[in-house]
Amino acid sequence: MIDPATALSDVNARIAQAARIAGRKAEEITLIAVSKTHPAEAIAPLIEAGQRVFGENRVQEAEAKWPALRDAHGAIQLHLVGQLQSNKAEEAVRLFDCIHSLDRPSLVTALAKAMDKAGRQVPCFIQVNIGAEEQKGGCAIADLPALLGEARSAALPIVGLMCVPPADIEPAPFFALLDKLARDHGLAGRSMGMSSDYETAVMLGATHVRVGSALFGGRT
Repeated sequence: MIDPATALSDVNARIAQAARIAGRKAEEITLIAVSKTHPAEAIAPLIEAGQRVFGENRVQEAEAKWPALRDAHGAIQLHLVGQLQSNKAEEAVRLFDCIHSLDRPSLVTALAKAMDKAGRQVPCFIQVNIGAEEQKGGCAIADLPALLGEARSAALPIVGLMCVPPADIEPAPFFALLDKLARDHGLAGRSMGMSSDYETAVMLGATHVRVGSALFGGRT
């Protein structure tokens, strides 16, 4: 069984090493512990080991787990890293501190309305379908300028771009492309890299890495 404190220490050390190789500072990279499908009792030890930023894929699952965890453990940052339905925008704005999956105009409208209603600005990443995969969420690269323009017009706080490269292909070119797109559009954030490739992502500019199995072991 994976020891949470040891796993966390190992991942942080690997992030720091990758940052050093790239001439970056480890403090520039936010580790998001992706706790989707893991129960509260599996998450608590990581919090106790010092992790404070977590990621969930679904609004309903986060609603079931995190209010009690936050009550018990204090300040936690919660990031939505999975697809968001427009009809869940209000719940997402209420619950999450950052949204990584803004990918279409209808969601821009829904989030702008939800943030206005809640009186709360939640930073957002635009998800880019970096490998042009039909089955994946994210806006097409060609549609990015228009979507970014709509989001900015709606006064959404867009902080960066997010991607999930195609599986079983070398991810470095996709990370490099996302880094270039973010730079071209004046965005500081790059949410990229998961358990199998976060070190590569850090070397290519990631500011947020989304790590699940390397911290929690396999999902149930």
